[in-house]
Amino acid sequence: MIIRSAKAEDSSQILRLNEESVRFLSPLAAERLALLETQAAYLRVVEADGAAVAFLLAFREGSAYDSPNYAWFAARFPRFVYIDRVVVSQAMQGRGAGRLLYEDLFAFARASGVSQVTCEIDLDPPNPTSLSFHQRYGFAQVGTQTYGHAQKLVSLQAVHLAPANEA
Repeated sequence: MIIRSAKAEDSSQILRLNEESVRFLSPLAAERLALLETQAAYLRVVEADGAAVAFLLAFREGSAYDSPNYAWFAARFPRFVYIDRVVVSQAMQGRGAGRLLYEDLFAFARASGVSQVTCEIDLDPPNPTSLSFHQRYGFAQVGTQTYGHAQKLVSLQAVHLAPANEA
């Protein structure tokens, strides 16, 4: 497995991965992905056997991103990296792809001078796998929010990163 920046030709695989886990994410069409790519600070994939098998999409403060969860963090944190979505194909779960992405994202955040990494995790409907994964990286709840027509309840999470020389 290798981690690399997403390329245009990865779009169909990113959309397929998103659809595979859409019950935990918002739907993603090609046009929306193209827009998010222009706003994102970070879009990387894990490649195995020539295919993208995982991806992570994240935004910095100051983005025009229209997510209510991103807006919650933007109203409270002056500098942060917001993880919008991270997806690992079902076939690759438990093989370290998520770990590769988070280690790379944390390095990106530190190199950007950002010590706060944020995300949300579904509470209703629950996503215990994501909650457990994020707890291993030190994420803790800093708030909750209900939004959308389905009134999804999420746990708003953050982790404070030690500087690179202390990590």
